Amino acid sequence: MSVLLTLVLGLIALIHALWGMQIWVPIRDEEQLARTVIGARGVTRMPGAIPCFLVVAGLLIIIVALWMPQMWITRFVLWIAFVVFLARGLIAYTKFWRQMTPEQPFAGNDQEFYAPLCLAVAGGLLFVLLGGP
Repeated sequence: MSVLLTLVLGLIALIHALWGMQIWVPIRDEEQLARTVIGARGVTRMPGAIPCFLVVAGLLIIIVALWMPQMWITRFVLWIAFVVFLARGLIAYTKFWRQMTPEQPFAGNDQEFYAPLCLAVAGGLLFVLLGGP
């Protein structure tokens, strides 16, 4: 499970690193990319380098924690990551979130792809935390 989580989180980190360098992938138009991956009402620009690289740093910390010996600090990091991914996955199905992120195609992609991916990562993290191989 740690290998799969590393691959998924590593890919997400890579994409965020590219965005932090203003390399718009997989959609080359910044406004369309922002509407696809952020979805906030009236969004026209992607976040700057600092927010993107903070996400990268957080994901890399999780990846390192997956491969470190299970000490209290690594377990703490993984529990925090589990809670964050679980919350992000669940909030996508609330009216509050739908009102905050109404832009298409984000709103549709969020419930169909992004939130289920977050819930799957949360499930993988829980599996690791509970002693799965």
